[in-house]
Amino acid sequence: MTDNVSQAVAVRDNGPAAQVEQYRDEYAALMPSHVNPDQWVRMAVGAIRGDTKLVQAAQNDIGAFLRELRTAARLGLEPGTEQFYLTPRKAKGRMVIKGIVGYQGIVELIYRAGAVSSVIVEVVRTNDTFRYVIGRDGKPVHEPDWFSDDRGDLIGVYAYAVMKDGATSKVVILNRRQVMEAKAKSDGRNSEYSPWNTNEESMWLKTAVRRLAKWVPTSAEYMREQLRAQAEVAGELAAVPGDALMPPPQPSVDFDDEEDEPVEGELEPEGGWPDVAQPGSAA
Repeated sequence: MTDNVSQAVAVRDNGPAAQVEQYRDEYAALMPSHVNPDQWVRMAVGAIRGDTKLVQAAQNDIGAFLRELRTAARLGLEPGTEQFYLTPRKAKGRMVIKGIVGYQGIVELIYRAGAVSSVIVEVVRTNDTFRYVIGRDGKPVHEPDWFSDDRGDLIGVYAYAVMKDGATSKVVILNRRQVMEAKAKSDGRNSEYSPWNTNEESMWLKTAVRRLAKWVPTSAEYMREQLRAQAEVAGELAAVPGDALMPPPQPSVDFDDEEDEPVEGELEPEGGWPDVAQPGSAA
């Protein structure tokens, strides 16, 4: 009986949650400085331990699971939340973990670029009041009945940002047909685990905010220009080397990828990403 208990402990300690904790330092090295590595690891472990289907999918290919978490770490997004979904996805006949950047993750990346003071993204339902005339209205007028038991079906979604100088960005407005066209580009749209089927409203929001991201600064280029402008105002531009105006490299997202595809990580721990043993196998 003692041998059986020892074997069970060995398998448990080599499972997905334990692997995340084991590689904490490697994940921490990838994260933006504002992210708390301990909290991030707790969220990742909690997400995987709270869903038996995720556990099984992760066990089928722990290496793939850890690579998806690497993407979340590099982007500084919270795994297992609407910032970064963890979903089972069939690949080569078996279920594995797929990481998907959610709409809240894209919003977070837009805020992090430093150009906007607020991002507004909302769905519109049949019984809502919605008005917006291009060239006349600065912003949409959207009046849902928040206390209604039935606001009706989803018919549209919109997104815009208020810049730090007070200006309003381009207003993105999509109807149902346009959202369904975006859905059709998703390879995983028919999976029962896809957010398109488990959290459809969030995917409408994501579709709109992805389009918005093309119209607002989302990269280090904006921060560099802000630093340059500040230096010019201070009369110090000539004394500041060009390289000093470039902030540290920031994670970026290719918003033209498929609607539910994650962004591949660009950074690796020094010496490469460790090989990962499968559960129950010899290390």
